[in-house]
Amino acid sequence: MFFNSRRSSVLSKQGMVATSQPLAAVAGLKMLMNGGNAVDAAVAAAAALAVVEPMSTGIGGDAFSLVWIAKEKKVYALNASGRAPQAASVNELIGQGLTEIPSTSPYSVSIPGTVDGWIDILNKFGTMPISEVLQPSIDYAESGFPVSELIASQWSEGMVKLNQFPSGRELSIDGEAPRHGQTIRLPELGTVLRNIAEGGRDAFYRGEVAQKIADFIQQIGGWITVEDLAQHTSNWEQPIATDYRGLTCWECPPNGQGLAALIALNIAEGFDFGKLSHDSPERYHLLIETMHLAFADALAYIADPSAAHVPTERLISKNYAEERRSLIGDKASLLHVNPGNITNDGDTVYISVVDGEGNACSFINSLYQGFGSGLVVPGTGIALQNRAALFSLVPDHPNVLAPGKRPFHTIIPAMATKDGELCLSYGVMGGFQQAQGHLQVINNIVDYGMKPQQSLDARRFSVVVGQGVALEDDMNPETINALQKLGHNISLVSGHERMMFGGAQLIQRDPESGVLWGASEPRKDGCAIGF
Repeated sequence: MFFNSRRSSVLSKQGMVATSQPLAAVAGLKMLMNGGNAVDAAVAAAAALAVVEPMSTGIGGDAFSLVWIAKEKKVYALNASGRAPQAASVNELIGQGLTEIPSTSPYSVSIPGTVDGWIDILNKFGTMPISEVLQPSIDYAESGFPVSELIASQWSEGMVKLNQFPSGRELSIDGEAPRHGQTIRLPELGTVLRNIAEGGRDAFYRGEVAQKIADFIQQIGGWITVEDLAQHTSNWEQPIATDYRGLTCWECPPNGQGLAALIALNIAEGFDFGKLSHDSPERYHLLIETMHLAFADALAYIADPSAAHVPTERLISKNYAEERRSLIGDKASLLHVNPGNITNDGDTVYISVVDGEGNACSFINSLYQGFGSGLVVPGTGIALQNRAALFSLVPDHPNVLAPGKRPFHTIIPAMATKDGELCLSYGVMGGFQQAQGHLQVINNIVDYGMKPQQSLDARRFSVVVGQGVALEDDMNPETINALQKLGHNISLVSGHERMMFGGAQLIQRDPESGVLWGASEPRKDGCAIGF
């Protein structure tokens, strides 16, 4: 049942960081040990990951965060995702014969929100200056770092994208991906990070860097201008939540897919998992069908709420969950399920940090697909995200491309509280795996009493939207066969490809003792560390 049942959770009291690369975890831990708080540590780790895991994240991408402030007993939500350029035109793309936005085209690049998000969250809740928080990432970029195993594999896969333009060589060693254990320097990226450390957000969104981004995108036919970059802002929003058997699960609101996780939890709450073993085909069947329903709603309704109506309150209501749950039968039938009857009138990195005061930062930072668009801004080492590829080109769809609009977003940090106290800070990175990863982790902990590391080691499924479901190849063969007999279209995944089941990080806090229980994804290179 477990990836490695001998692994155990990491324990500490003064502070803990969990993320997908040990060098980045150490960068965050340095902030905690130097007197910083959870937010300082999360941004330091995110910046370090922008260097040591550049195919997954970077300053050309977006970020979201949930922050728990212990003294206030309150969750805050930060949306640091970017918008479409003002010149974006759905009619222009339809006129080119496109039915979707190509993921490696300049049209797929939305305004990068990460840097503004880092600075905004530090200004509101941090205790350290950006110059100190960015220093570990600058050191890694300028002095070099050895590349870990799975990241080396992903880097190699991403070279096809990077080789679109000569500037992609800035994220390589003489045009080749670094090998496992090989040291690489990223001096151009280091210079930009140093400029941000000294000049703040204006060093990225105005001036030379902004001009280079705009010039490059326009030279290859895109829309971004220096004015688009200068006008970008992050937003603090009201988080959304639902109760799952006494645990309050928190997500960021749309334009992110956290809504899908809450829809799924509400549907799953109606099943009696106490009667089902963890590896039973019945359990997997119910959760898989639940996710088909949640994704149907997510893809139909999630959009930028400033530009389209998103019926969030109705979608996360218990009554709506009951309606949707009634569609689940004994056989697989929801692969192409239609959205519910609701009228409109009414590759990624994740960091979890909890400090000694009980503050927590659940932080996610991403370029979307490997190296994002693959477009690297010359002279900067900045790989630009391809989040705008998630816009619809269907004119009447809520998520249709429009100027100044944010796209549907897959990246979602999460938290859980119980009786008004922080219980969990967690996330499961990986595209559309994220919402279903949240469902499976909470199901493991609440319904099966698993410890944090056990909950991440346990086998996962992955609903592949519109196609079927992927399972890990060493799952119980009897369970696999039974699911196929129920009508599920099963594919088995092995080796490094098992990263598709998500990169989870989790910290659980005991409110009485203050002890932190950390867990890190066994399918990634990372770790949880504390002191």
